[in-house]
Amino acid sequence: MRKQTGFSLIELLIVVAIILIIAAIAIPNLLRARISANEASAVGSVRDLNTAQISYNSSYPTIGYATTLTALAGTSCTPPGSTGACIIDQTLASGTKSGYSFAMTNGGSTTTPQGSYEVDAKPLTVNQTGVRYFCSVADAVVRSGSAAFSSNCGTTGAPLQ
Repeated sequence: MRKQTGFSLIELLIVVAIILIIAAIAIPNLLRARISANEASAVGSVRDLNTAQISYNSSYPTIGYATTLTALAGTSCTPPGSTGACIIDQTLASGTKSGYSFAMTNGGSTTTPQGSYEVDAKPLTVNQTGVRYFCSVADAVVRSGSAAFSSNCGTTGAPLQ
């Protein structure tokens, strides 16, 4: 009788089954970690936009708060101006960053200088890039919710803790 070397088919199937079980446990955790990272990035971006709005309002008091993301950004920053203040990066100014889309409105204010603003952050794909929605108004408090904010973030959103 010759001696066989190597693995039998049963042994290989057992190893593959163990790898599949480990993958089934690890993949949901990986997705949750990615969602958590995207949400943390979105909160940071909303805070950056709040800080940018305060700087913009201080730099251009006759205009007030910016009404668009592009007014806070800019490509030619020599010198910065009210239509391109160069306060935020171009990625955030494009309206999409880390699995979230960002939008800015004037918060219902029609006067000049603009006395309010509203920033909304929503996941690009719910349950894949994020599960929570974020918003903020001129009080600079970041609020969250489980559904998109149609308007009036200051009264419908729950402040982050």
